Amino acid sequence: MKAQTMKAATAAKKLGIYLPAAPEDFRDREISRTELDALVAEPPAWLQELRADGPHPRDVVARKLGVSNSGLARGGITEALTTAQIKDLLADPPEWLVAERATQAAVRAENARVKQRDAERAARRAAEER
Repeated sequence: MKAQTMKAATAAKKLGIYLPAAPEDFRDREISRTELDALVAEPPAWLQELRADGPHPRDVVARKLGVSNSGLARGGITEALTTAQIKDLLADPPEWLVAERATQAAVRAENARVKQRDAERAARRAAEER
């Protein structure tokens, strides 16, 4: 039976790394599930360094900045950023970052409110059915 493999881009996404910054021997081949599991269990130095210092893919950058991927785009961030660049943005946030973080906080608060409301409704329905 042939081992299941995935494209390097898929493996990079699962590892949370920016593919163009990965070593060439990782980028230019299929990665087996066994290899991926080994990389997760015992990350080599290059993977540890990429995760710690970057450059990071957009979804990781957005998460570290506390904004959505769309907010990142609205802020004009289209490239991968390093950890140092992210820390610089957080230390002296530009206006767009302050606004996007506020938007993200409002979205989270609204989602929590809706979840609470739905839980209360479900509890009431369950009590009425008894």
